Amino acid sequence: MFSKTRVAIFLTVFLVSPLVAQQSGLTLQQAVAIALEKSPARKLAAADIAAAEAGLRQSKAPLLPQITFSENVTRGDDPVYVFGAKLRQQMFQASDFALNSLNRPTPLNNFSTGFSGRWIAFDSLHTRFQIKRAALLKQSASVSAGRTSQEVIYSVISAYESVLIAARKVEVAKHAVETAQALHDLSRNRVDAGLAVDSDVLSAKVDLATRQQELIQARGSIQIAWVELEAAMGVSLPASPDTLEQLSEHVFTTSPFADEVEQAFKNRPDLKSLALQISAQKAAVTGAKSEFGPRVDAFGSWQTDRSTFAGTAGNNWIAGAEVRVDLLPFEKRVQLQQEKTTLIRAQAGEEFARNKIRVEVSRAYFEHQSAGKMLEVARSTMAQAAESLRILHTRYDAGLVTLTDVLRAEDADRESQSSYWQAVYRTVLSYAALRLATGTLTPDEMVNFQ
Repeated sequence: MFSKTRVAIFLTVFLVSPLVAQQSGLTLQQAVAIALEKSPARKLAAADIAAAEAGLRQSKAPLLPQITFSENVTRGDDPVYVFGAKLRQQMFQASDFALNSLNRPTPLNNFSTGFSGRWIAFDSLHTRFQIKRAALLKQSASVSAGRTSQEVIYSVISAYESVLIAARKVEVAKHAVETAQALHDLSRNRVDAGLAVDSDVLSAKVDLATRQQELIQARGSIQIAWVELEAAMGVSLPASPDTLEQLSEHVFTTSPFADEVEQAFKNRPDLKSLALQISAQKAAVTGAKSEFGPRVDAFGSWQTDRSTFAGTAGNNWIAGAEVRVDLLPFEKRVQLQQEKTTLIRAQAGEEFARNKIRVEVSRAYFEHQSAGKMLEVARSTMAQAAESLRILHTRYDAGLVTLTDVLRAEDADRESQSSYWQAVYRTVLSYAALRLATGTLTPDEMVNFQ
C-alpha cells in the first residue's frame, strides 16, 4: 500500500510536472517531488534493493530439490563399458559370456537418457540462517534507500536555494549598476555646472565599470546554479531561473539541542540500516557455526539406455540418502573467524556512525542558530545602510560631501544587502542540513520551506 507521501509524489510528478514544462513556475516542493522520481541516486538505491531481493531468493534455493536432465551418446569397445551397457540396455545374452566376446567385444553404441535429483534434507539449520541474513540485508537496503531520498531532497533544496540567492545577487548587482550610472550622470552634470572636479567623473566611471563586472559575474553564477539544480533533480528543465520562487525569510522551529540529537539517533535511516546489517552479520556467524554440524542429503536417479536413438530401452533407477560430517573443518574454522571479524567491524562502524551523527547534528544545529542571529543583525544593518546612503545622496546634491563619501556609502549599502540575502540563504540551508542530520528531511517537511 502506498503511503500518503508516496501518493502525493506520484500525483505531483505525473500531474504537476507537465504543467511545469508548459507554465512558468517551479516551486521547491515540485522540484523535490520530481527529483524523488527521476534522480539517478534514487535509481541506484532501487537497484540495491533489487539486488538484495535477488540475494534473498538465492538464499532460499537450497530448500528446493536440484533436478538434472541429461542425454548422452557413447560408442566404444572397452570390455567393461560394453558389458555394463548391454546389461543396462537389457540386451545381454548367454553368448556374450564367451571369452572372445568378453575380451574383444564388438564396438557398441549407447544412447542414455536420465534424470537425477538431490535434496538437502538437513543441514544443521545453515540454510535457515542464510535466509535470515539475506532478509535482514534486504531490509537494510530498503531503509538505506530512505536515507538516499533524504540526501536527494537536501541536494535539491541546496541547489534550488542557490539559484534563488544567485538571483538576489543579480538584483543587487543590477541595482548597483543603476545607482552607479545615476551617480556617474550626476557627477558629470555637476562638473559641467562647475560644482565638481573631473576626478569625480573618473571615480564614478571606475565605480560603474566595477559594478558592471559584478553584474556579469552574478549572471554567470545563476546559470551555473541552474545547471546544478537540473543535475540534482535528474531532469532537464525547460523553464529559466526567473520562473522559480523568490528567496525570502522563513520562520523555522527547532527543538533543544539534546532533543535534536536524540531524534537523530531515533530516526536516521543509515543508523537503522547499520543495526540491520549487524543483525544480519550475527546470523552469518551463527550460520558459519552450523556448518560444523552434520548434513543429510537425499538423492535419486532414473536412466534409460538403448543401442539406437529410437530403439528399445532398458531402464533403471536408484535412490538413497547420505550423511556427511566434516572431520577436519579447517576451511570452515577460517570462515567462522572471518564472519566474527566482520561482525566486530560492523559493531565498531555503528559506534563510529553514532559519534559522526552527533557531530553532524551539532554542526547543523549551531550553524542554524548562528544564521538566525546573523539574519537579525543583517536586517538591521541593511536598513541603516540604506538610510545613510539616502542622506549622503542628499548632501552630495547640496555639495556638502564628496563623491568618495557617496561611493563609500554605496559600497556599504551593497554589502549590507548581500549580507542580508546571504543570511537568509544560510538560514534556509542550515535548517535543511539540521533536518537531514536528524533524519527527518522528508517530503512532508517541505511545508516548512514554503
